[in-house]
Amino acid sequence: MTATLPTLAKFKPNPNWAKLPLFDRKGWKRVRFDDVVENLNETCDPAEAGLDQVIAMEHLEPGSLHIRAWGNVADGTTFTRRCRPGQVLFGKRRAYQRKVAVAEFDAVVSGDIYVLAPKGERLLPELLPFLCLSERFFQHAVGTSAGSLSPRTNWSSLASFEFDLPPLDQQRRIAEILWAGDEATEGAWKTHEAILALRKSAHREVFAKGLSNNGAGPMKDELPRGWSASTVGESCLIEDRLRKPINAAERAMIRGEYPYYGPTGILDHINEYRADGEYVLIGEDGDHFLKFDSWNMTQHVRGRFNVNNHAHVLRGTEMCRTEWIYQFFKHRDITPVLSRQGSGRLKLQKGVLEKMPITIPPLEIQDEILGFFRGIDSAFISINEHLEKTKLMLASITNELF
Repeated sequence: MTATLPTLAKFKPNPNWAKLPLFDRKGWKRVRFDDVVENLNETCDPAEAGLDQVIAMEHLEPGSLHIRAWGNVADGTTFTRRCRPGQVLFGKRRAYQRKVAVAEFDAVVSGDIYVLAPKGERLLPELLPFLCLSERFFQHAVGTSAGSLSPRTNWSSLASFEFDLPPLDQQRRIAEILWAGDEATEGAWKTHEAILALRKSAHREVFAKGLSNNGAGPMKDELPRGWSASTVGESCLIEDRLRKPINAAERAMIRGEYPYYGPTGILDHINEYRADGEYVLIGEDGDHFLKFDSWNMTQHVRGRFNVNNHAHVLRGTEMCRTEWIYQFFKHRDITPVLSRQGSGRLKLQKGVLEKMPITIPPLEIQDEILGFFRGIDSAFISINEHLEKTKLMLASITNELF
């Protein structure tokens, strides 16, 4: 991909894709996949070939053409199939996961990955990855997969896929537009990652002040002036009395507008409510606690709602904003204080929750810090929406083409 790509600003989404001159199919020819694409099987000894990197199925991200992770040959590998920069990698196992990428470096790849390249000069290399990302191609791959637990599609099945191939001059114009869309998507993803890194860094800096073990342990350092060391039981209200377990069969009889929360999100909607106001929910049990770095450990809830008996219900006081509780425990590792009954799920008992430490700045400092994190969260939501829109736009064009 050495062509200079146009900026996305020059290309606007259009619901009438098929009416654009770009999609004039005069001169397009129906071909089989194997007429213009070959399945490469170049093998080597990684050490003798001087290859350091390994690409397996787990390194391919669904829907992304970019390889952002890989393994090391030095850690040991049985893979011998080689890929080279510019070749297209297609995950043949569980094709419904939509794993397609363009190799950007020399590596050895898993046996569950096809290494594809154009055959002859009828198909531009820049267009091949988008053909492999198209909905029709994936439906064909999934429909021809065999196996129950780990279905795989074979090359002879992929080879029979038929599509309309544009003339080369049209392929060049189409490829420029598609790679511009990918460039915009990749830019949005990088911004997403930057905001996420900022949020994590700021969260660790602010909400671990004065506490050991990321806040689950006892006080160990001096707090900023005006801040106080407290516990959840001293500074927050625990209102588990608002909880009410209602099983799925019962909920089906009382469907309504009010959300019914579990430990990690909304489970249902029913026609009654027990809580009305601003609250924080923190799960009582479940192994979601192990994902504290990437999952929200707390839910910030406003309005009328219900909650089952698998989440604790907390509220702020005159010394602690409810939103402060939400942010304080949002990504906190509290696994050291959790219990596990036999081989069962991790559990946060109410008595332990009451004793968990929390640092309390003056209210005006709380408001300032919370405003900062609201801004980060707002930016995070906006970039995620933009990222999804660019992905949908790119998929819409690709699917219309093929």
